[in-house]
Amino acid sequence: MYAIIATGGKQYKVAEGDVINVEKLDAEVDSTVTFDRVLAVSDDSLKVGSDVASSTVSATVVEQGRGKKVIVYKYKPKSGYHKKNGHRQAYTKVKIDKINA
Repeated sequence: MYAIIATGGKQYKVAEGDVINVEKLDAEVDSTVTFDRVLAVSDDSLKVGSDVASSTVSATVVEQGRGKKVIVYKYKPKSGYHKKNGHRQAYTKVKIDKINA
């Protein structure tokens, strides 16, 4: 059984027991979060739309972290302009506990 959920502007295909990184959530480590935006659920057949309107996915927060550094370098030739920036995207690692379909 799997579900497709939407969070943080992205969509994820999840099954029970999966550990995924999602965009940063306001939740403490070891707390439970519920994803209400379930787009599809598949057990024997695929259910979408009004069939999954009341479905939820429960997950436990494993870790709050930041990804690898990405270097952003801007450069314009012949003008002496260059600028270097770094960025580390924040994420939340969650473990999928239950798909309530």
